[in-house]
Amino acid sequence: MADRYPDIPGAKGPDGTSQEAAKATELHVSYLRRVAMRALDRLGEATVLEAVDFAKVSRESLQPRFSELRAMGLVEPTGARRRNPSGKRAAVLRLTEKGRAAL
Repeated sequence: MADRYPDIPGAKGPDGTSQEAAKATELHVSYLRRVAMRALDRLGEATVLEAVDFAKVSRESLQPRFSELRAMGLVEPTGARRRNPSGKRAAVLRLTEKGRAAL
């Protein structure tokens, strides 16, 4: 499965649970990627948790999509970091030109 990432959702660990979750998400991944990109488009730039809050989608569903979008060259870090509600600093992301064209 890792050799097809980011085209399909990734999975970790040998126990099969992660692979099952990735397989279940595969049906919705295009929609969720578009939700993530639209959130960034509307916000201009945001941390993953800010985009998740804006999109009103669960973090577990949307957060991995940002990693996939980064690997696809559709989203990039701005270089800025902001604090999340947990107090940890998170990268601020934005759409790339390729990402804007894909929308």
